[in-house]
Amino acid sequence: MFNKFIQRPVLSIVLSLIIVFLGALALTNLPVTQFPSISPPRVNVIADFPGSNGELMIKSVIIPLEKALNGVPGMKYMTLVK
Repeated sequence: MFNKFIQRPVLSIVLSLIIVFLGALALTNLPVTQFPSISPPRVNVIADFPGSNGELMIKSVIIPLEKALNGVPGMKYMTLVK
């Protein structure tokens, strides 16, 4: 079977193009609801401030970090992990 593709390269090119064309045709006809849901990218930020208490950590690190991260385009979720 593979000898046919080696001896007739035009046949293998045509079959490959047909498969690609059918795939592109199926992709354009697929409804948007059938696409899988893609989760947004996730970034973990770890802030360490040795020798500080919780209140100082919140005022000097967490609040400025949160204000800076709120302006990121496309971000849907933000969670604070202690």
